[in-house]
Parts: sequence; structure tokens; C-alpha cells
Amino acid sequence: MNYIIYDLEFNHEYSKNDKTSNITFEVIQIGAVKLNSKLEIVSTFNRLIKPTVHTKIHPFIKDLTQITTEMVNLEKPFPDVYNDFVNFIGNKDFTVCIWGVSDIKELVKNIKFHNLKEVDNLKKYIDIQSLVSKYIKPPKGTKVGLKTAIEFFNIPIEKEFHNAFNDAYYTAQIFKKLYTPNIKSSTYNSTYSKRNSKPKQKVDTKKLLYQFEKMYNRSLSKEEKEMIKLAYTMGKTNQFLI
Repeated sequence: MNYIIYDLEFNHEYSKNDKTSNITFEVIQIGAVKLNSKLEIVSTFNRLIKPTVHTKIHPFIKDLTQITTEMVNLEKPFPDVYNDFVNFIGNKDFTVCIWGVSDIKELVKNIKFHNLKEVDNLKKYIDIQSLVSKYIKPPKGTKVGLKTAIEFFNIPIEKEFHNAFNDAYYTAQIFKKLYTPNIKSSTYNSTYSKRNSKPKQKVDTKKLLYQFEKMYNRSLSKEEKEMIKLAYTMGKTNQFLI
């Protein structure tokens, strides 16, 4: 049994001129660590991806991840990198380990968008973030951030966060701390998730932006408005937890 610990970075639409798409978050980096049954690192994977929908890296994403449009334009598109990721996973039985369910949700969406075949067991996962919460016990209704977990377990911080490979590496280190032979995996079901999700709440974007203008006592630029909207959208997927 191998454990594939992976993390993703995403891009978002830069403007309303972007291609209309069902992908809100387009994968632009896959980082992964493969552990064997002894929890030893046997292989790693770190690839940037050239976006084909949201082709210009949003300024907010650039600041957060240090990934630029120029960098991803030199890379291969998602189908090619995903194929390499599948080869990295290999033929041996495996379980996925992730920091929160949002990554597996968005990976599946990107796979389906490109009409690619899902790997067997790709939806079989262990949510490390949920396991950590049993130790740290955050306030009800909140989740533990990756950096908080790293500090809690006294794991040296040697790499920047919000980099898919670095975050996957950190998640692997936490998994080693939490592992027991009785640890159980779950299976992600996108159909079940949609059917049982709460009704979407619509946010009044104009009021949101007006509140910022009141705070700063000035009008917001078009770029500032787009960054605020993106930050809000990403915040709903818990990407800023520390």
C-alpha cells in the first residue's frame, strides 16, 4: 500500500472576458509525495500546468503563490500533466491523503472538464485536516490551518506555504505523526456531495465592495474589485487557513 499525498494550486478568472467555463478553479500546479507502507518517501511530483481556460494568472494568485503567467506558459496543459501524475501514482494499491476535501473536489472537476479517465482509487482518501482537528480541537465551526498544524506538531518550517509541493510535503509530515494501522479512508462522491449540499447563499457583491470603499474612503479600482471578489471566493474553500 502506498500513500499519495498531494496538493493543488489554482487560477481563477482574471476578467469577464475569460472563456465561459464550468471550472471556477483551474489547476495550475500539482505537488505530491509518495509514501510506502513504512511511511518512507519513495517518490515526489512537482509540476506547473499551463491553463487553457483562465489563461492569465490573476494578480491575487500571483501574490499568493508566486506563480506567474510567464511561468505557466512554458509548461504543458492539464491533460499531459495529469497523465504524468497518473504514471507517478503507479500500479500499486494506494490511498490519497489530502488537506481538506476541496482539492479532491476540484481535481475531479478538472479531470471531467478535460474528459479524462479517473484513476481507480483516486476518490479514496484520508482527510488529514479532519484528523488534526481531533488533536487541536478548534472552536466549533472552524477548521485548522496547515501552518497551525505544523507548529502544533513541532515540524520545522523550511519551505514557503501556498506552494503545492511544499504543502504536500508538510501534509505528509503531519500524516506520519498521526498514522495508526487502524486509520480509515473515505470515498468522495461528487453526486452525493451536490445532492446534500446546502442551498447556495447569494452575496450582494455591490454591498461587499461598497463596504471596502467606506473603509478606505475612496473608490476601488477595477483590479482591486476583482481581487476582493476572488479572495472571497477562495476563502469559502478554506484556502487561507493558517
